[in-house]
Amino acid sequence: MGEFAVVTGGSTGIGRHLVSAFAEAGYTVAFSYRHDDEAAQSLVEAIEEAGGQALGLGCDVGRRVEVESFFDEVCDWFGDAPDVLVNNAGIQTWAPLLELSEEGWDDVIRTNLKGCFLNTQAAAKRMVEADKDGAIVNIGSGCNKLAFPKLVSYTASKGGIEQFTKASAVELGPHGIRVNCVAPGAILNERTAEEQPDYAGTWARITPLRRVGTPEDISGPVLFLASDAARFVTGQTIWVDGGVFSQANWPYEG
Repeated sequence: MGEFAVVTGGSTGIGRHLVSAFAEAGYTVAFSYRHDDEAAQSLVEAIEEAGGQALGLGCDVGRRVEVESFFDEVCDWFGDAPDVLVNNAGIQTWAPLLELSEEGWDDVIRTNLKGCFLNTQAAAKRMVEADKDGAIVNIGSGCNKLAFPKLVSYTASKGGIEQFTKASAVELGPHGIRVNCVAPGAILNERTAEEQPDYAGTWARITPLRRVGTPEDISGPVLFLASDAARFVTGQTIWVDGGVFSQANWPYEG
């Protein structure tokens, strides 16, 4: 039967690359998405043309009823509980703290943090019921480590995800389920390219490795954490940022 991976927010951006990477590694993959029917279908077709198996379903990750329905359907499709869950789905709202609306705050926290909780709970329950060891990888952010202006809700959600990772790892460890976090730095994709015309150049100049990250840079660490090579790794965060958030804001020249 092989191994089964589930990725949330899998039709575009980093999530799309993760779905493809798991399929290329031999996993059967199911992914959730919102409002991207055409992108989701093209991804499924590409994987199937390459000889893999994939299923994409629309799902609001912040609504329990939709999450439970999603897992019921994908587990029935595969015939077993997932071996791997990647909590990737996330959104941003750009606004200063004093101007951020309650709705803007709630949307981000519900999607990013509550979505991580609901999908982790749904996947882990099924892993436990199937007596299956599993791996859960949560996608964090450089915002886990540093404060970013005008991203107060996003920063709060990603910081919460890192701590949720640790708490989940402690509780799920006795069931053989590992939980870790991958925290990307500046990653060039469709969204970030639209946010800033010179996104790649700007971040390359201040990153020790002198380049911006790509979605492919995230796939390797996620696949590692999902694999048996990381069988004694849990509750950890791997920073995939080219070193940019390891350096001090040094006020001197030279």
